[in-house]
Amino acid sequence: MGEAKRRKNLGISRREVTQIKDIDNSPRIINWLPITEKQKNYFIKLSIRASWLGIAMLILLWIVVRFIGPAAGWWIPADNI
Repeated sequence: MGEAKRRKNLGISRREVTQIKDIDNSPRIINWLPITEKQKNYFIKLSIRASWLGIAMLILLWIVVRFIGPAAGWWIPADNI
């Protein structure tokens, strides 16, 4: 027995087929451009997080090159020769 027949026989209402939770109904930035305000704000937040991640990785790389590498004997800094 199919789901529709079972529901009909039991007197249960129809099940909604499309249950999309997060439909983006925010207005577009430009009518012909398929980018909405919500997508624009998400991109801005994402780019800010990515820039902070880049800054943190640059600081980590600098610490490795300047302190950890010479201390481990991997290389000698040019200013110490």
